[in-house]
Amino acid sequence: MKVLLGNKFFYIKGGSETYLFKLKALLEEHQIETIDFAMQDEKNIPSRYADYFVGNVDYNGPLKLGDQLKNAANIVYSREAYRKMRRLAAATRPDVAHLHIFQHQLSPSILYALKEQGVPIVYTAHDLKCLCANYRMLVNNRVCEDCRGHRYYHCFKNVCVKDSRLKSLVNVIEMTLHHLLKSYDLVDIIITPSKFYQKKFLEFGFPQEKVVYLPNFLDAGPESDPDGDPDTPGQDLANYFIYLGRLSEEKGMLTLLKAMEQVEGIELYIIGTGAMAEEIEGQIAEKNLGGKVKLLGFKSGPELDSLIRKAMFSVMPSEWYENAPYSLLEMMAYGKPVIGAAIGGIPEMIDEGRSGLLFKPGDHRELAEKICVLKDDPDLVLQYGRQARAKLIKDFNSRDHFSKLMQIYNKVTRRNGIG
Repeated sequence: MKVLLGNKFFYIKGGSETYLFKLKALLEEHQIETIDFAMQDEKNIPSRYADYFVGNVDYNGPLKLGDQLKNAANIVYSREAYRKMRRLAAATRPDVAHLHIFQHQLSPSILYALKEQGVPIVYTAHDLKCLCANYRMLVNNRVCEDCRGHRYYHCFKNVCVKDSRLKSLVNVIEMTLHHLLKSYDLVDIIITPSKFYQKKFLEFGFPQEKVVYLPNFLDAGPESDPDGDPDTPGQDLANYFIYLGRLSEEKGMLTLLKAMEQVEGIELYIIGTGAMAEEIEGQIAEKNLGGKVKLLGFKSGPELDSLIRKAMFSVMPSEWYENAPYSLLEMMAYGKPVIGAAIGGIPEMIDEGRSGLLFKPGDHRELAEKICVLKDDPDLVLQYGRQARAKLIKDFNSRDHFSKLMQIYNKVTRRNGIG
C-alpha cells in the first residue's frame, strides 16, 4: 500500500506535525510506502518528494497590497497546490491520501486534484477549521460557535482572524465558497482524535458515517520498573511543576499566573514560546512572581527530558476547545499526572481522581486548589503518575492505532474500487 501524507508544514511545529511524523514512521515500520506533500521551508525535514512541494507562503509578514491580494486568492484556492498535487498523485499513484492541516497554504484545491486522480481521501481534523473560520472557536477570550449553520459572516463581524478585517473577510469568502462548492464532501472519512471533536462535527452537520473517532498514539517505552528503571515515574522529583506548550491566550496562561498568586511552596516552570511571552514576563514582574514562576522559553532534547522527569506534575489550563493535545500524551508517557481544564477533549485523557485532576476552565481559584492538592501529597503524585502511564499504554498505543487506521484505509479504498 502507498499512502500520501499531506500537511502544510514538514517540520515539527506543533502537535499535528508530531503526529504526522510518528504516523509516517509507524506506516513505514509496517512496510507501507509514504509519499510527502507540503510547503517548502528551510526548516523542512528532507524528503524525496520536495520538488512537488508548493512555494513558501508567510501570511504573517508585512506585504504590499498586491501580494496580500495574491495570498488571499491562494487561501481560497491555490492553483499551484492543485497543479503540484495532481502531478504528484499521477506520478506516484497512491492508494489513499491522508491529509492533516492543509487549509490556507495548500487550500482545499488539493481535494479536487486528488479526486481527479481517483485517490480516496482521509482527513484527520487536528483543529476546527472545517467548522469555524478562525479554526479555534474562540474570540475575545470567549468560546464562540457563531459560525454554526454556515453563518461565516460572524468571522468578519467579530474580527476573528488576527485582529484584521481583511484577513477575516478572506476567511469568510473561503469558508462560504467551499461550503457552496461542497468541497469537504470530497473527503471520504474524517478522523477526529477526540470524541469531543467528533461530536462537534456531527453537531455542525457532517454525516455520522463519515466522522470516525481515532485517538492519537504515543508509545511509552519500557513499562515501569520499581527497581530503578529510568522510565519509572517519580524518580528524583524536584519541587516544581511545568506548563509545556504554546504561549497564547487560548492556553489559559493568565489564569495560570493568577492561580500562582495563591500558591506557595512550589515553583512553576513555563516551557515554550509564543505571542504572549512578553506579556507573561511582564505579569511575572508586576505580580512579584519571579520567586516562584520561571519562564524558560523553548527547550528540547536532553534538557527538556530532564525538566519533565524531575517535575512533580504538569498543568494544562486551556480555555478553548482543545482536541487531543500531544503534550498531554507526553506527560502521561513520563508518568506525570496532569491538572487539566475540563474543556474540549482534555477530560477524555484524564481520569479525574485517578490519573490527574480537572478544573473549570478560567477558574484560577479552583486551579490553585488542585495545584495544592498535588504539591502537598507526593505519594498521590506517584500514584496518579503510574495510572496516567498505564492509561497511555492501554488507550493510546501504536498497535491499536495502526490496526484501526488500516481498517479506515481499507474501507475507503474498497469504496473507491481500489485493491
